[in-house]
Amino acid sequence: MIIVISPSKTLDFSANPFHTHTLPRQLDNSQELIDTVKQFSVGELADLMKLSEKLSQLNWQRYRDFKRPFTLDNSKQALLSFKGDVYGGIDADNYSADDFAFAQKHLRILSGLYGALRPLDLIQPYRLEMGTRLANNNGKNLYEFWGDQVTELINKDLENQETPLLINLASNEYFKVIKPKVLQVPVLTLNFKENKAGVYKTIGIHAKRARGLMTDFMIKNRVTDANQIKAFSDSEYVFNEGLSSEKEWVFSRG
Repeated sequence: MIIVISPSKTLDFSANPFHTHTLPRQLDNSQELIDTVKQFSVGELADLMKLSEKLSQLNWQRYRDFKRPFTLDNSKQALLSFKGDVYGGIDADNYSADDFAFAQKHLRILSGLYGALRPLDLIQPYRLEMGTRLANNNGKNLYEFWGDQVTELINKDLENQETPLLINLASNEYFKVIKPKVLQVPVLTLNFKENKAGVYKTIGIHAKRARGLMTDFMIKNRVTDANQIKAFSDSEYVFNEGLSSEKEWVFSRG
């Protein structure tokens, strides 16, 4: 079983005491993208990514600071670097070595720049969302740039898994990089809804936080069987069988 989640725009590259790390496996692809975006001016980046001048300047500089090899002096583990709504629900700062080992085997972070990241893969600061329409040698956007490569890497990771299943906790923008016709296992999407006057609705900020809580639950409880997921009850969510289907399980509250 592999869990996939999205990255976040918010990053934290302050020092951390956890030194175990790995390297992104699609770093040559990342370098190709960096070489492309380094050709943009600050103004062109602002137009491409719909950024303020301040954020454009920050990321223009990040692309120029991108340096290989990645080390703990210039990089940080992915799961400890991303912050924001989803990652607020993941207690990674307090994970044990065993928690990280389980996460390393079962969790993947989909990234516009890095492809499929493992939690302990080192990354450098960046901003390149998967939906960016960045023209490249493979096409007109990042979905065409990555093609089947992310899906094929996840297929490889799934070869030695006990349960042949992909758990989707990513946003639509990021999950679109996964190619259903290439993926060799079924997909189970987990959604989270709020009861508002008898009507169940997905509310973005709550759903993001819940995706993080579910990820944390699966890591800490070493979940490798889909039925174990139904026991999730953090923040008063419960499995809602009536709203669920074979391919989509809904957890609701209220």
